[in-house]
Order: sequence, then C-alpha cells, then structure tokens
Amino acid sequence: MKKHLFSLAASFASTVASTVASALAITVASLGFAAAGTGSAAAAEPVVKDGWLQLFNGKDLDGWTPKIRGFAVGENFGNTFRVADGVLQVRYDSPAYEGKFKERYGHLFYKTAYSRYILRAEYRFVGEQLPDGPGWAKRNNGLMIHGQTPETMALNQSFPASIEVQLLGGGEKGQRPTANLCTPGTNVVVKDKDGKEKLYTPHGLNSKSPTFRGDQWVTVEVEVHGSEQIIHRVNGVEVMRYYKPQYDPKDSTAKPLIAAAGGKLLIERGTISIQSESAPTDFRKIELKVLE
Repeated sequence: MKKHLFSLAASFASTVASTVASALAITVASLGFAAAGTGSAAAAEPVVKDGWLQLFNGKDLDGWTPKIRGFAVGENFGNTFRVADGVLQVRYDSPAYEGKFKERYGHLFYKTAYSRYILRAEYRFVGEQLPDGPGWAKRNNGLMIHGQTPETMALNQSFPASIEVQLLGGGEKGQRPTANLCTPGTNVVVKDKDGKEKLYTPHGLNSKSPTFRGDQWVTVEVEVHGSEQIIHRVNGVEVMRYYKPQYDPKDSTAKPLIAAAGGKLLIERGTISIQSESAPTDFRKIELKVLE
C-alpha cells in the first residue's frame, strides 16, 4: 500500500512538472524574442558562415515575424514578405492589396534582440511604388535596429520605436544618399566639427553616401556598440556615425518603453526588422556578426 502511494505521488509530481514545463515552453514561444544567444523555441538557429550568422536563410522566413499596421502580430497580410529564387522580397501585388497601399506600413522582425554587432545586408529596389504610397516612401526601405518587439506595438502603430538605417534609391536625376538616419520614437547624439556632443532631435539626418540608381545591389553595414555608438557603411565606406541612441521622452510610443526600462532613456539592445513602406524591395543577404 505504501509503495502504491509513493507510486501515485511520483506520478502526480511528474504530471505537474510536465504541465509546468509545457506552460513555460508556451510562454517562451509566445514571446518569440530573446536576448542574443538564447534563440527561439519556434525557429532553428541561424547558420554561421565565415563568422557571420545568416539571419536570412535564403529559403523561407524561418526566424522572422511580420507586424503590419492594422493586423495582428504574425499575420503576413497580402503575402507582403515572401521568399522567391533565394531572395527575401517585399511586395504588394497580392489581390488583398487591391492595388492600394492604404498606409499598411509593415515590419518583418528577426526573432533575437542584439546589443553589440555588425549587421550586413544586400538590397535593391525593383518595380514601381503603389500609386497611393507617400512621396517620401518611393524607393524607400529600412533596417530598423534597437527596436521594440512587435508584441509591444499597438495594432495601428505605423513604426516601431527604433533607430532606422534608411535605405533609399535614387531617381533619374538629383542626389539621394542611402544609409541615412531616421528616429521614430528616438533621439541620438551627434558631434559638431569641434567634436562637441549635442542631442539631435530632428527625425532625419542624411549620410555622406553616393546615390544609387536603378536596380543595382547595394551593401549596407551597421556597426552597433550598444548604447555607445553606431556606424553606417555603404559598400565598405563609412558614411555616418552617431552616439548614445535613446528613447524620446516626448514620443507617445516611447513612453511605455521608458517606463518598462525603469526610466532609462539609453537603448542598449533591441530588435532588428526590415520595412514595407509601399516600395518593392529585394534582400539577398541579411547577416550578423556578434561583437564582444
């Protein structure tokens, strides 16, 4: 009888432990994002090639989660983000779009948040922008870094609070640099010609890159040192450098993130995402090297 009671107790304990473990696994999987090195239960770890983590595997969107304005996290409205011929494509040709963009700004988030790293991407612009897309969004995409998670975004939020490395394509005439800076919900510090630091609060800042026209492939690198400094490079040449990425305390999307960070403004780590802003775009490589 005593042995039977011990057996029942052991079976009950095993069942409870299994239930708790399953609940924890579901909780972790539902979050979808983890600190660097912990990975996600729902996606395979990225392949390492010559010391670079291949965030885009060339086959599918494994490890990536879409968040499109007006739609739930994970809903890839209109098959906006897709993979074809080894290329990650951003497209708006699905019948669901009905030929109109209607401010359905989207972002495709990688599963892991990082702090200190070099992000490298090869991109190009193709085709034509949807007719009702805003003028500033023509041949426009972005690498969003130090971003909030998609789960913390409001349903109708257009952009995550983040640092945007703005990717632009040139028109037939005029100059239009790429790897610029945009700051949705954030600010940075820049240095003047005398080396003095000052808080930069305007939304955008142009880089020193040349203009790239047509559908040529361009390589952009972003070297991120936590909350210390960020460097932009285009085809291996530095085009911009700034410091102390931080939340904007006046921005409504940033305020809850500041509260969650205990009032701290400096951003030490965050998500990585690419955009859909009405311009068709291709990415054939998105890779990352973790820095010590």
